[in-house]
Amino acid sequence: MPLRSDFLWGGALAANQCEGAYDEGGRGLANADLLPYGPDRLEVIKGDHVPLEPLSDHYYPAQQAIDFYHHYREDIALFGEMGFKALRLSIAWSRIFPMGDDAEPNEEGLAFYDGVFRACHEQGIEPVVTLNHYDIPMHLVTEYGGWRSRTVLDCFTRFAETVFTRYASQVKYWLTFNEINIMTSACFMGAGLIFQEGEDRYTSIYTAVHHVLVASARAVKLCHELVPDGQIGCMLNAGIYYPATCNPADVRAAQGENRKHYMFTDVQVRGYYPCYVLKDYERHGFTVPWAEDDEPVLAENLVDFVSFSYYSTRVVEAGAEGQYDSNLLRSAPNPYLKMEPWGRFIDPAGLRITMNDIYDRYQKPLFIVENGLGAPDEPDESGYVADDYRIDYLREHIEAMKEAVEEDGVDLMGYTCWGPIDLVSVATGQMKKRYGFIYVDLDDEGRGTRRRTKKKSFDWYRHVIETNGEEL
Repeated sequence: MPLRSDFLWGGALAANQCEGAYDEGGRGLANADLLPYGPDRLEVIKGDHVPLEPLSDHYYPAQQAIDFYHHYREDIALFGEMGFKALRLSIAWSRIFPMGDDAEPNEEGLAFYDGVFRACHEQGIEPVVTLNHYDIPMHLVTEYGGWRSRTVLDCFTRFAETVFTRYASQVKYWLTFNEINIMTSACFMGAGLIFQEGEDRYTSIYTAVHHVLVASARAVKLCHELVPDGQIGCMLNAGIYYPATCNPADVRAAQGENRKHYMFTDVQVRGYYPCYVLKDYERHGFTVPWAEDDEPVLAENLVDFVSFSYYSTRVVEAGAEGQYDSNLLRSAPNPYLKMEPWGRFIDPAGLRITMNDIYDRYQKPLFIVENGLGAPDEPDESGYVADDYRIDYLREHIEAMKEAVEEDGVDLMGYTCWGPIDLVSVATGQMKKRYGFIYVDLDDEGRGTRRRTKKKSFDWYRHVIETNGEEL
């Protein structure tokens, strides 16, 4: 069967990588505002040596980013020109509750997203809104310890209820936590965790994991109660792990790596911790910090669909560490695949394999909400980029996506590529790692006019959407 007639073609953004205006409109300081550009970035992302306020000798790219805050009408009009059916974006928690535990929400922040969603609907675009995309008010980190604390869980619940109530008539599609499985490696960026010397990191991380999973289930409950005809999904950083060989030790190691990531969606889709997770907790002497209502909340509030990002597959060799790729995950070499400049394998066939693996596991509708090629584009004197390499990458991945639907029967809701306009890379903090169909004149140090220019891929993607993927 072909792609459904209401297939949600579009693109994906995140507040912390595009909005900027970190100190405007009543917004409070967020963890993303403290992720520096340069060699310190990875240590901060992981939760090691995190300064609690910006340092004068560092550049913090999220603080201004591409200034979507002031350019959103222009940018959304360009997305409308491409024919987008959907735009995935996130709401910055600290725009709505600047401290996170405020008595009242910030009306100026709420009004900003009213404007964004209005601009989307004027272009015939459905907003697909992520409640939490690597984003937590810094006050919740310094005062309560981030997602270690049930207080933060309660603050998030109030945030979710506030935005569901405000935007119930404007937003139908919602996601809970972006790339939820990355919080165990990107601990400050994903969970607001800053580690102290001698701390039991395993306990801190998986306490935070439990609170986030309960928060996700609470959000599902609220969405179903407050948003008429609303649909809400989870979001996984996906990309299957291959065993390096058919040696059973490698196969077993790959199974273990896949489970580390699927544990999150297992809970969100099925409503309970799988046995393999509880066994791992037992081995580490960790007890899930259950509160009275947690088990029924998890069991009764299951997601409607499974969304995921896909950039690459990875390889596991038993007993070997591998190297970090640009998603902060390790992989052994894969001699059968080429790599993009930032160390990820280019594997369109892996997208089809991953889609089948997830669909076989859950039998829920899938939604690809990130996929794209980061490349150091070189514009000509007028700002135009002939990005045939990006077109080739996306064409091959969309072909694989279609094969999973048409030949394998996977139920797929949509495809929103990352990111339709150049924005700050969350892993590296760079601008030169460009994904967009639209070039933004901004360099890694924050210099440039932020002028928007269409790339060659702009018209190509417009035609893909116009033909519902039939002509690539």
